[in-house]
Amino acid sequence: MNSIFHRTSIRRYTEQKVEKEKIEQILRAAMAAPSAGNQQPWEFYVVTDPETIQKLSQTSPYAGFTKDAPLIIVPCYRTKEEQLRHKAYCEIDLSIATEHILLEADALGLGTTWCGIAPLPERMNAVAEIIGCDESLKPFAIVSVGYPAEEKKQQDRFDETRIHYID
Repeated sequence: MNSIFHRTSIRRYTEQKVEKEKIEQILRAAMAAPSAGNQQPWEFYVVTDPETIQKLSQTSPYAGFTKDAPLIIVPCYRTKEEQLRHKAYCEIDLSIATEHILLEADALGLGTTWCGIAPLPERMNAVAEIIGCDESLKPFAIVSVGYPAEEKKQQDRFDETRIHYID
């Protein structure tokens, strides 16, 4: 679990491409995430096309740095399938899967940053149009992935005052 205490948001990447084996390992980790009722509502768009990455970087005022990432993963969730018994939990399910992406990428020596776009419809719709997903899928986030061109130390965020024991 060293990645939990090592991972930071990396916003600068080298030009080195992320190997397909590492991309698959990251996506395996994402799909290993728990989900409400085991509904597994996720689908993932893997973007390496520089023009598409450039367009995605403009969908949020906070995503500009992603324009130089060699890889973007867009986690999406299904909305119209009968197997989704717990539709209200899809964004929670995608949060867990996205965190798995971040942790596995770190374990593989890669850097990431999670740019949230859900639940804002204008950002979700802009991303959906760029990646070409149909209306039964909702884009959840833009995750930039690449070999880090910067080093950051994770902050210690532990705060005892936020722990409440009930004996």
